[in-house]
Amino acid sequence: MNGVIVVDGEVYPAESACVPALDRGFLYGDSVYEVIRTYSGRPFALREHLDRLQRSASLVMIDLPLPLDELASHIEGALEEVGPGEWYMRVIVTRGCGPIGLDPDLADKPRWVLIILPLPVLPEAYRTEGVAVSMVAISRAGQGAMPMGAKTGNYLTNIMALKKARGRGSFEAIQVDSSGQISEGTTSNIFIVTSGEVHTPPIAAGILDGITRRKVIELCEKASLEVRQEHLRPLDIYAADEVFLTGTLKEVLPVTTVDGKSVGDGLPGPITIRLQKLYSESTAAR
Repeated sequence: MNGVIVVDGEVYPAESACVPALDRGFLYGDSVYEVIRTYSGRPFALREHLDRLQRSASLVMIDLPLPLDELASHIEGALEEVGPGEWYMRVIVTRGCGPIGLDPDLADKPRWVLIILPLPVLPEAYRTEGVAVSMVAISRAGQGAMPMGAKTGNYLTNIMALKKARGRGSFEAIQVDSSGQISEGTTSNIFIVTSGEVHTPPIAAGILDGITRRKVIELCEKASLEVRQEHLRPLDIYAADEVFLTGTLKEVLPVTTVDGKSVGDGLPGPITIRLQKLYSESTAAR
């Protein structure tokens, strides 16, 4: 099966599902969402993702249209409908429809959408040989207006950063904020390894509290690897022994080139490889 899309509880084939043109998620990115994947056909960290969806909705003052347990049941039911395989899921909640205008009170009621599609798989070479990234300076209009930690549908800043990085031949953009600090990738969190210690920007840097990021920090602690959550700058990345990205679809992904320069010896480092193995074991042991 090519997947399904559920709109407010109604199930549609993926190629024919629609939402109204006046939906505020379409008009303004006035929405929140989560991306979840399966392992062995089961959703990974489902409750953690749904709890974060609820936090995002609360931060932007959108009321979830149904309880989390009911939403989880819809997800489980839709997975049964699509059958065996590995699946990509996106859960979206928009503020709803209404007349054109920014006033949130114009919205009628929140709408929820569940997208289930075959899981996209990264080339194995990305995991074994690493990927290239580019530093991209970002300037967010109205910086500070968006509640920190909310995972919203407004991704234009990230899209433009990724376009610049891809124009430089890179797989991902590492965003550098107006104060010169590293924040995150466009759809990933970043870690570096220096002298055996693992470093990653803190949540206070305005980054998303990534579910995979959390899991990797837990794995580091269990493996007696020192983890420091502290502000990083481009020079820290350039001088690192190892660099890797984390994300729902990326898992633990080595970075071997930054702005055209090799990281370390240009190969995935030993701690990155170790964490890849530990993460793979943790998802297989569910």
